[in-house]
Amino acid sequence: MDRSGAVTDASSIYLDSPVLESGQSIAESDSVVFGSAVPNSAMTVEAFETLALQNNPTIAELVATTQKAAGYRTQVSLRANPSIGYQANQLADLGTDQHTFYISQTIVTGNKLALNRSVLDHALRAQLQHLEAQKYRVATDIRIKFFDTLAAQRRVQLIQDFQSVANKGLEFAELRKQAEEGSQLEVVQAKVLKNEIDLQLRQAIARFNAAWKELAALAGTPQMPPATLEGELPQVAAPMDWNTVAASIVVSSPEYQAAQARVSQARALICRHEAQPIPNLDVSFGSGYDNGTDNGLINLQIGAPIPVFNKNQGNITAARAEYVRASREVERIENSIKARLASAAGDFDASMAAVEQYASDILPNAQEGLDLAEIAYRAGETSYVQVLVAQRTYFETNLQYIAAQALLGQARARVDGYVLTGALDPIVDNSGDDSLRGLTFSQQ
Repeated sequence: MDRSGAVTDASSIYLDSPVLESGQSIAESDSVVFGSAVPNSAMTVEAFETLALQNNPTIAELVATTQKAAGYRTQVSLRANPSIGYQANQLADLGTDQHTFYISQTIVTGNKLALNRSVLDHALRAQLQHLEAQKYRVATDIRIKFFDTLAAQRRVQLIQDFQSVANKGLEFAELRKQAEEGSQLEVVQAKVLKNEIDLQLRQAIARFNAAWKELAALAGTPQMPPATLEGELPQVAAPMDWNTVAASIVVSSPEYQAAQARVSQARALICRHEAQPIPNLDVSFGSGYDNGTDNGLINLQIGAPIPVFNKNQGNITAARAEYVRASREVERIENSIKARLASAAGDFDASMAAVEQYASDILPNAQEGLDLAEIAYRAGETSYVQVLVAQRTYFETNLQYIAAQALLGQARARVDGYVLTGALDPIVDNSGDDSLRGLTFSQQ
C-alpha cells in the first residue's frame, strides 16, 4: 500500500470516529460496575431514598427516642396508687385492742398532673419534628451523593469514549510516521495523550467506586455491590427568589418547628413549677373494731405539707432561664438556616450560570473548534498536534460541564431538603425523663 493509501485509511478510522457525546448516559451502555461483574438492574435516587429510610440507623434511633418521649409523657400524668393497710392498737392491754383496716390516697392539687403532661406533650412534638428533620437529612445526603456518583459514572463514560479516540489517534500517528508523512513528535504526542487518558480512566473508576460505597453506606446497605445509576444530571434550572425561599424554608423547616416546640415546652415548664408549692393532700380513711367498747370505729386523717421554706423558687428560676435559652435557640436556628441557604444559593446560582454557559456557548464553541481543526488538517492547513489540542479541549470541557451539572443538582437537593444534612451524624437524645412525676409526689 502506498503512502497516500495508508494515510487515507488511517484518517477515515481516526477523524471520522465519534468523539464525545455529552448527552449520552452511561445507563444506556451495557457496563455498570467498573472492573467487576455487572448486574442488569438500575438504581434510581428514589430507590436509594427508600432504602435509606428503611435501613439508616439514625432513623431507627429517633423512632426509639420518640417512643421514649411518649412513654415519659404517659408516666408523668399518672395518679398515685392508693395504699391499703392494717393497723392494731393496744394489743398488750387485754380486751381493749383495736383493729383497723385503712386506705390512703395522695390527692394531687394545682392541676399538676395535667401540667406535667403538657410539658411532655411539647417534648414529644419536638421529638417528632426531630425525626422529620432527620428524614430530610437522610434524603438530602442521598440526593447529594447520588448526583456525585452519577457524575462519576458519566466521567467514566466520557473518558472511555475519548480513550477509543486516543487509541485511534496513536494508531493514526504511527501510520503517518510509517508513511513518512508524520514525525516521531506526533507519535510521542499521541502516546502522551493516550497515557494521560488511561490514567484519568483509572482515577475515574476509583472515584466512582468510592462514591458508590459512600452512597450505599448512607442508604444503610454498605455491602450493596455497584450497579447502574439511572438518572439525569440537570441541564437547566429556573432561577429562584431567594428571599421568598428563605422565608418559606424557615417557617416550614422541621428543625425550626422543633425549636419552637422546645420554647412551648419551656413555657409550660414555668407554669408547672409555679404550681408546685400548692400542697397535695394526703388522705387516709380507716374502719375497724374496738374490743374495749365492743363497737366499731372510723379513722380519718388529712395532712398537707406547709410550703414555708421550699416554695420551689429555685426550679422556677431555672425554668425561666430555660425559656430564655430556648428562645435564643430559635433565633440561632433561624440564622443557621439562612446562612446554610445562602451557601446553597451561591452554589446554585454559580453552577446554574456555568451549566447555561457551557450548554449555550462553551460546548458548541469547543465542538466547532474541533470540527475546524479536523477540516483544516484534512486540507493540510494545520498540523496533527492542533487536532490533538482541539480534542483535549473538547474532552476537558465536557468533564467540566459534568462537574457543573453535579454541583447544580447537589445545590438544588440542599434547598429542597431545607438545607438539612448529616445523615450519619450522632443522634442527641432529647426525649426527657419522668422526673416531674417524682417532684409531683415528693412535695419537697
